[in-house]
Amino acid sequence: MKLDSSAFSANALIPPKYTCDGQDISPPLQWDEPPPGTQSFVLIVDDPDAPGRTFVHWVVYDIPAVVRELPQQVPTQKTLADGSIQGRNDFGKFGYGGPCPPSGTHRYFFKLYALDQTLGLAEGATKDKVVAAMEGHILASAELIGRYSRQR
Repeated sequence: MKLDSSAFSANALIPPKYTCDGQDISPPLQWDEPPPGTQSFVLIVDDPDAPGRTFVHWVVYDIPAVVRELPQQVPTQKTLADGSIQGRNDFGKFGYGGPCPPSGTHRYFFKLYALDQTLGLAEGATKDKVVAAMEGHILASAELIGRYSRQR
């Protein structure tokens, strides 16, 4: 599988529009055909360069297997129109929370997983709960890395 965005290319800078310095909206994401047997997708966005621990910016799970993209500005509601469920990020909110590094340039890992089942977790599950539920059910994964430093 391959994960792309029309907003930024792999290892490039994420435009400020998608960060705390701009509109803080989610970037558009697209992916190609998953392996046979895919029942759902999970998307996790995190920052391993955050001070002290990896900071979670976005968790979406039970994305239907027929979906091939997340549009720009996904609403920050618990359940999306297509049935996808959003987890709680480390800002303590549902949905996307954009890059907002305290200093320096940080890397943001957009990770998409194709699963052989839906997870059936309640709304607002944390990354840790989602990762534990995915164990043994990942058919394929794809990753897109963007970078960002604050515009001060």
